Amino acid sequence: MRRAVVAVLGAAAVVLAGCSGTHFPEVTFYADGESVAAEPMDQYCDGMLKECEPAGERVSLKVRPGKSVQVSLPSEVTSTVWTLYAEYRDASGAVKLLPPRTFTDRDDPQQAVTVTPEKPTDQLLTVEIQQLGGVYAADQQGNPILDENGNPQLLARGVWSLKIDPA
Repeated sequence: MRRAVVAVLGAAAVVLAGCSGTHFPEVTFYADGESVAAEPMDQYCDGMLKECEPAGERVSLKVRPGKSVQVSLPSEVTSTVWTLYAEYRDASGAVKLLPPRTFTDRDDPQQAVTVTPEKPTDQLLTVEIQQLGGVYAADQQGNPILDENGNPQLLARGVWSLKIDPA
C-alpha cells in the first residue's frame, strides 16, 4: 500500500512539473500611470545561445509626447551585460535613436532606468532592453564583427520590447 501511495504521489509531481511552464525574466515598463510586464520577445536563450525556448511578444503602452518611460529589470538581467535602446520621433517627424546605454554587472547594478525624450515635443516610439550573451557575431570566415571601438559585437540572448502608442 505504501509503495502505491508513493508511486501515485511521484506521478502527480511529474504531471504538475510538466504543467508549470517555463519561467522567463520579466521587465516592467511604466508610463503615464500605467505599467505592463514583458517576457522576452520571441525567444529566450542561455548565455551561450545554444538552447533557446519560445517566449513572449512585444508589449505596448500609451505615452504622451515628452513623457518618460521607466523600466524595472530583474536581477536575472541586471547581473549580466545588457543594453537599453530607445527610438523617438522629433517635432519635424524624423525618427531618431537616443544614444544606446550598456550596463554591466561591474557597474552599480541598476534595476531601474528612466528613458526621457530629448525635447518636450519628442514622442518616444520604442524602448528595448537587450540582454547580451557570451557569443559574438561573426562574418562568413568566422572573424568577429567589431564595433566602432574595436570590440566584438555580442549577440542578444533575450530582448524585451515596448511599442509606444502615442496618447
